[in-house]
Amino acid sequence: MKFTPLATDGVARLGTLETPHGIVRTPAFMPVGTQAAMKGVHWHEVRETGADIVLSNTYHLMLRPGAERIARLGGLHAFMGWSGPILTDSGGFQVMSLSELRKVDESGVTFRSHIDGATVVLSPERAVEIQRLLGSDIAMQLDECVALPAERAEIDRAMRLSLRWAERCKRAFEPDLPSGRALFAIVQGGDDVVLRQESARALVAMDFQGYAIGGLAVGEPQATMLAMIEEVAPLLPTDRPRYLMGVGTPDDLLKSVARGVDMFDCVLPTRNGRHGLAYTRRGPVNLKNARHAEDPRPLDPESPCRIAREVPRAYLHHLIRANETLGAMYLSVVNIAYFQTLMQGIRAAIAERRFADHAAQVTATWAQGDVPAL
Repeated sequence: MKFTPLATDGVARLGTLETPHGIVRTPAFMPVGTQAAMKGVHWHEVRETGADIVLSNTYHLMLRPGAERIARLGGLHAFMGWSGPILTDSGGFQVMSLSELRKVDESGVTFRSHIDGATVVLSPERAVEIQRLLGSDIAMQLDECVALPAERAEIDRAMRLSLRWAERCKRAFEPDLPSGRALFAIVQGGDDVVLRQESARALVAMDFQGYAIGGLAVGEPQATMLAMIEEVAPLLPTDRPRYLMGVGTPDDLLKSVARGVDMFDCVLPTRNGRHGLAYTRRGPVNLKNARHAEDPRPLDPESPCRIAREVPRAYLHHLIRANETLGAMYLSVVNIAYFQTLMQGIRAAIAERRFADHAAQVTATWAQGDVPAL
């Protein structure tokens, strides 16, 4: 894997990330296909929105259908029919958030499957092995993510355990380096500046192919998240990609790019689409609202997305209120497309060194709100 910075505008960075399955243009937003599927959206539609890379989840895939089965079927790319780059997270966050019965110790995490209650052991080495079997382009280290707010002692313990697990993941992953695949480390430390800095410095010394900032957008205010990015990003190598995990809203993306982040992922585009919320140039539009019931206009006549440009709001409102699957599908595509258009605009602005003005204009357009029907 090779990351090439192409331009900077302030702290914002434009670059390319070369992987075995293609080039990722950064800053990049990765749509989330948790279980090797984008809920309600075909992969060709995801590609048509401009997405270069998608994310799938180690935790869910190791439980069903199983990493070994996916490997026998040709790997994750062949299994799910996506030919572009794939990043897989390590499963650590899902273990902590979905498994009530779990035990964390030096060896790893022991938990009960949320599917059938079976006991499962996930060690750093097993997390790397699963991601190797899946064949993802970018793998993540196993870490322990602590929900915020939390006691400093608990944040400190989890951060240091994650550092030790990072070393073990790196040793287990090293045979994969000639293949061009990459392993990213995850900076932890909660909302504590000193712990974040210590985690970042220790991981940089281990020399990973990329660095993620984890354990944010887990309950803390946006200002806290941005403050942690400001402390961590300058400590990370300029020739390696920086990935902010699980983030976020369009506003989060703009403000995080301004602080030097290159990669993002979040379930918001599809999750909110399934609940009737569409992202547009003028901010979010709730299609459940009755005011759309007789509105023949599309969501955005200037959108590059055909659905946003052509499908009447009244029809989208009807589909959502009638709980028709097509409504969730339509809005999921609209939202993925909006996030990709947002990133395209960000990349163009950085290339032309007008990112600050562009971000201000985008934010001002959101503030104007949706145009009411005549």
